[in-house]
Amino acid sequence: MGIKIIGTGSAIPKRIVSNDELASFLDTSDEWIISKTGIKNRRVITDETINDLAAKAGKMAIERAGINASDIDLVIGTTVSGDFITPTLSTDILQKIGANCPAFDLNAACSGFIYALEVANAYITSGLAQNVLIVSAEMMSRMVDWTDRNTCILFGDGAGACVVTEGDSVKYTKLTADGTTEPLYMKSGMGNSPFAANKLPHGFVEMQGQEVFKFAVKTISDEIVEALEKLNINAKYVDHFVLHQANKRIIDAARLRLKQPTEKFPINIDKFGNMSSASIPVLLDEMAQSNQINKGDTIVLAGFGAGLTTGTCVIVWE
Repeated sequence: MGIKIIGTGSAIPKRIVSNDELASFLDTSDEWIISKTGIKNRRVITDETINDLAAKAGKMAIERAGINASDIDLVIGTTVSGDFITPTLSTDILQKIGANCPAFDLNAACSGFIYALEVANAYITSGLAQNVLIVSAEMMSRMVDWTDRNTCILFGDGAGACVVTEGDSVKYTKLTADGTTEPLYMKSGMGNSPFAANKLPHGFVEMQGQEVFKFAVKTISDEIVEALEKLNINAKYVDHFVLHQANKRIIDAARLRLKQPTEKFPINIDKFGNMSSASIPVLLDEMAQSNQINKGDTIVLAGFGAGLTTGTCVIVWE
């Protein structure tokens, strides 16, 4: 017994921020950003809330799964940037969609969606749940320093969701973390405690771009190769490699190492930027709704993020 995805959904902010708009207040250009990242536009929250977008994506996934909110036995939220520190994103989604079940968040940075799939698998295979709603929602625009061209150009906001239930779709999952913090982190502020030794303001995302790039390219390629070897599958028989949309150069480098054609590596980073844990489920939803995925397709999902974490999953689409 395992799991399968039976419904997907996504919700994206309406505000489009182009490279040219960023160039109006940053020392950058459309050409430079595209050449370094592959990003042309990103979506940024203005008057929406990320929790509302998350609930919208979750409702969409439930409707497409052909079930009701009352059929959901667990809600898992993945985020590093919800509207609240507490209560959790997942409990707010629960209230907004009208479900009545346990709910919790997990934070594995950009690998969060695949981590959540594995947690859902554990709940379903152990009999603790039948239908699990996973919603990955990120508001990265509120975490970056908009005067730092090295980071703010990369990120966007959005929410992706799926409903999983008992099935035999997931053939392989591997999660990793090595505890490294220096290449990618955001410090928490210390509030106004009179007892704090060092009073820190709320910070911004800090990233060592080259270190993250090297980690991502090597690790994602190695983990995919390991997954396919364990399943005795040649890469040429994989229909889609759905990778975390962090940087098109990372995706291209991984593709070259795997010696696979461009058309097997769908992207939406050009439209949405890096949406952290939401990037994979949003892309999956786009592919499902545009009939790019067919029953029986073999799909590799691979994410990587702060921590440094990775998640690799092989699915045969049902």
